[in-house]
Amino acid sequence: MAYQYIVAVIVSLLGLVFLYKRITNRAKASSSVFGEENCVELTGDGEVDDGSRTDIIIVGAGVAGAALAYTLGKDGRRVRVIERDLNEPDRIVGELLQPGGYLKLIELGLEDCVEQIDAQRVYGYALFKDGKNTKLSYPLENFRSDVAGRSFHNGRFIQRMRNKAATLPNVSLEQGSVTSLIEEKGTIKGIQYKTKGGEEFTAYAPLTIVCDGGFSNLRRALCDPKVDVPSCFVGLILENCELPHANHGHVILADPSPILFYPISSTEVRCLVDVPGQKVPSVSNGEMAHYLKTMVAPQIPPELYTAFITAVNKGNIRTMTNRSMPAAPLPTPGALLMGDAFNMRHPLTGGGMTVALSDIVLLRDLLRPLYNLHDASSLSRYLESFYTLRKPVASTINTLAGALYKVFSVSPDAAMEEMREACFDYLSLGGSFSTGPISLLSGLNPHPVSLVLHFFSVAIYGVGRLLLPFPSPARIWTGVRLISGASGIIFPIIRAEGIRQMFFPATVPAYYRAPPVD
Repeated sequence: MAYQYIVAVIVSLLGLVFLYKRITNRAKASSSVFGEENCVELTGDGEVDDGSRTDIIIVGAGVAGAALAYTLGKDGRRVRVIERDLNEPDRIVGELLQPGGYLKLIELGLEDCVEQIDAQRVYGYALFKDGKNTKLSYPLENFRSDVAGRSFHNGRFIQRMRNKAATLPNVSLEQGSVTSLIEEKGTIKGIQYKTKGGEEFTAYAPLTIVCDGGFSNLRRALCDPKVDVPSCFVGLILENCELPHANHGHVILADPSPILFYPISSTEVRCLVDVPGQKVPSVSNGEMAHYLKTMVAPQIPPELYTAFITAVNKGNIRTMTNRSMPAAPLPTPGALLMGDAFNMRHPLTGGGMTVALSDIVLLRDLLRPLYNLHDASSLSRYLESFYTLRKPVASTINTLAGALYKVFSVSPDAAMEEMREACFDYLSLGGSFSTGPISLLSGLNPHPVSLVLHFFSVAIYGVGRLLLPFPSPARIWTGVRLISGASGIIFPIIRAEGIRQMFFPATVPAYYRAPPVD
């Protein structure tokens, strides 16, 4: 009997140890704890999720996906995130968050994600043209002291948000490549994805939100993408140098298109050289280094010249295409598009993260009244209001980015060169002439009417300069072409964004959609 008692005790202890290990392993997996290499551990144990344990699937854990996961998880939703690579991203854009975007971070409870990553405060911009420069400060007087722009390493910021989302017990992050959406009778039911090891899995949820970035392979099922590639960025990091205007972004109105400088840490300055078109000089055979030294370097401020040449000689030259794509959703029951997968604009103005975070705040508020997400058709009809309600803010930032890029780029048309010069001089006037446009760019006052008024104020200012002190037939004709050219820049962008949704959203029936009754 004593022998049997001892055996029973030993077996019981072994069982408890086994159970303890399973519980702790599952806890680690479900909380998606980050390891030493900034990699999120794979969650789940291989079984198919039939949707009963997940409310929302999010495809992608970049800025939009990670912020959305935390936001919806904090509201009590059971969120499952599938991200292709959970290691720290290394990108040359998504590094400057405008003050309007920072305000959205505060609304979402994510403002601490710009801490502990050596992020730099940004208080405005400095413009340089033909040896002249002017400083444009954000109008931050009416905001609390921490409100400003932030610039940082994109990957560090994303990892901070992933970490924060992973602390919620109802949010899981998994590494895997989503290969397709699962559709049944016109409704998206879930996703199919592959793990890093090549295993195929299926996951289901009442709502799938696709945030897989500008190169999304899923968006064609959910929108009508019209992607334009106006230019490419060539990226460098300048080390241990001081910008002419501390804590400001710098825009050089260079030939043929703008050059950007902004701090991304206390010791590093990001340089982005815009190259029009879809092809850039080859990096591998030295053509790019020659181009940067001979064409670009002579146009940058002298304070940055030595650091720029040193960065070119160091050889860590990165390139990426700049894409723009108006939002053209195809409302689909069971699914939603967000982030760069849904809507892109030229990154010149650094507005992408502001748009994404603003969209997340809006979607959070729309979903909060809903307990049950399983009525896909009713939910889809209700969420059509999302596409309308986001338009005034998103379209203002998108239109400004596209219009400024065209105005700031060199043109063979003398009238457009007058517009370029007029824009620089208009912003240099100070007062409302600079605070109005910088309020638009910063996301603090993203109103479409204000955008149009300031844009044509620049054009009229340019015409006025042409006609004074004495108009001539040639100057009058140049003025006419300037107004025509300005119209040709901004109106096609507005038309692509949607005139009615952008300026008159209250006339769109979806604007008034009420949440479905559970």
